[in-house]
Amino acid sequence: MQKFIKKTEEAGELVRIKVNVDPVLEMSEIVDRMSKEKGGGKAILFENTGTDFPVLMNALGSEKRMQIALGVNDFNEIGKEIETLFKNLTGPKKNIVDKLKILPELAALSSYMPKQISGKGKSQEVIHQDPDLSILPILKTWSRDGGRFITFPQVITKDPDTGIRNVGMYRMQIFEKNLTGMHWHKHKVGARHFNEYKRLGKKMPVAVALGGDPVLTYAATAPLPDNIDEYMLAGFLRKQKVKLVKAITQEIEVPAEADIIIEGYVDPQEDFIWEGPFGDHTGFFSLADWYPKFHVTCITHRKDAVYPATVVGIPPMEDAYIAKATERIFLAPIKLTMLPEMANMNIPDAGVAHNLTLVSINKTFAGQAQKVMSSLWGAGQMMFNKILTVFDSEVTIDNYESVARIFSKYVAPEHDIVFIKGPLDVLDHSSSKFAFGSKMGIDATKKYKEEISNEHSLKLDLKAVKINVQKLKEKYSEIKEINTTLLKKDISFIFISIIKTKKQHIKLLSEQLIKEQGINKVKFLIFVDHPVDVFDIEQTTWIFANNIEPLRDCTIIKAKNEAEVSHLAIDGTRKRADIDNFKRDWPDIVTSDEETIKLVDNRWDEYGIGKFIKSPSEKYKPLILSNTAIVE
Repeated sequence: MQKFIKKTEEAGELVRIKVNVDPVLEMSEIVDRMSKEKGGGKAILFENTGTDFPVLMNALGSEKRMQIALGVNDFNEIGKEIETLFKNLTGPKKNIVDKLKILPELAALSSYMPKQISGKGKSQEVIHQDPDLSILPILKTWSRDGGRFITFPQVITKDPDTGIRNVGMYRMQIFEKNLTGMHWHKHKVGARHFNEYKRLGKKMPVAVALGGDPVLTYAATAPLPDNIDEYMLAGFLRKQKVKLVKAITQEIEVPAEADIIIEGYVDPQEDFIWEGPFGDHTGFFSLADWYPKFHVTCITHRKDAVYPATVVGIPPMEDAYIAKATERIFLAPIKLTMLPEMANMNIPDAGVAHNLTLVSINKTFAGQAQKVMSSLWGAGQMMFNKILTVFDSEVTIDNYESVARIFSKYVAPEHDIVFIKGPLDVLDHSSSKFAFGSKMGIDATKKYKEEISNEHSLKLDLKAVKINVQKLKEKYSEIKEINTTLLKKDISFIFISIIKTKKQHIKLLSEQLIKEQGINKVKFLIFVDHPVDVFDIEQTTWIFANNIEPLRDCTIIKAKNEAEVSHLAIDGTRKRADIDNFKRDWPDIVTSDEETIKLVDNRWDEYGIGKFIKSPSEKYKPLILSNTAIVE
């Protein structure tokens, strides 16, 4: 950690705050402002925290800092290395000489495996046998959170039968000096290990590492297959073994060079604890629920330990840069092991990791886009992806304006959209059923003759389309604003904000609107609640992608004749009990409270971190619907 801090500071990527800053709300408000600056702003080291530990935040919150953390100049270097290694090891070997050539690579691979060493590690220089979590500067990030949370942990568990280790990142709410929650979702490996211990009737040893080499923190977030040790990935990335030592009070190994270790256990026979709410990376609160208790038996740390933390909320924040590294690193394994036709992948920030994914392929046969969709929805954490769009390989899928233009040209809603049901992320608040619902696949590739319809051959001049917005607002009083600006860029999308007042309102309204002059030429109509700013496309995309369950909220309106286009109307509004018969609690968006905003405004010059940055929460004030995490 100290080496990383030194490197980031030398690169001009870190600022220090020497005055006292409160871990309760104040730190997170500062970091929220910094992280939403262009390029992710700077990492911040809070040196005066009211404890013996400095706090490092936004450490991985830029492309440059992620590259420093992983020791590369380009994330694609890692993917290329994986691809070369895979081809060398699996390619045909003609003779003994060819076989001998791979021995150095096999030796290198073995040198990346984690290694247990004897004695104590740096992470055990100071030992607290009577543990008290209050010695740590643990954050409360948002005023409507359920309490303080450890947000950047490496949670280490072991399969009780095989002994194979898993390292995951699961938030931990503080309840007592030696008690936290353990927020592992049902789909995570930690939860599977928990169920195995429950089957055996045994307590589950758990260790939580904080800090150390940032590659360890990254590895805990990586979407590795079950039974692949995250510390092996860390060794591969760093090109040296992760050194492990035995924990002081639990039968489990911990990183020798981490900053802080929290040891303890989870008892599967014990009642769960009511944990949350928590302002999450979706930009909405994840609501309170029952999760296992984690009992702390020991805390150890380095003498010069730094406490790492992250803040998540409305994107983009630090997690977006971590996700970008993952997107680049894991493209190569997907291509090599599952989808050789895959050319590229892009996960937009507004999609908060699981709502939107764009992929491009080298298409060679009809139906290939649908084949790719099926494969990706069956691949690890891609099973949570809600909207998946497939393009041809020549499309630059990180140029979103170009993507939208191609999308408009090649997608006929009536013919090129498929829906399936399956697991959803536990944090998805829009599904009618918890962690289960529908997904939408969209084929935006050029069509083979077997795939083509009359609609695909239509030529539309969107720039010539005229829509009288004022007249429509007068005719339909529920419509508050319509953004038609993308039509001038040959993009067949309009965004509409409305006040919803009746059942099936969006469906009925869209069926009326597509009869209106101009709108009858537009393929895609996206509806959100007023006062979402429909002229802020990033904000609108983030809102509607979070708020839809595709099969329930997407209406495909077929073309009336061969000279007309079909339409897709998307209901990105909040789902309500009275109008939509929605029976789950709906979370509010994540923002800072007024008191904290004013505190940071008033103290900004004291922090000494550069020009004043306005609170991002100010922008989202009109969207706040509740004083709690739940919208009544």
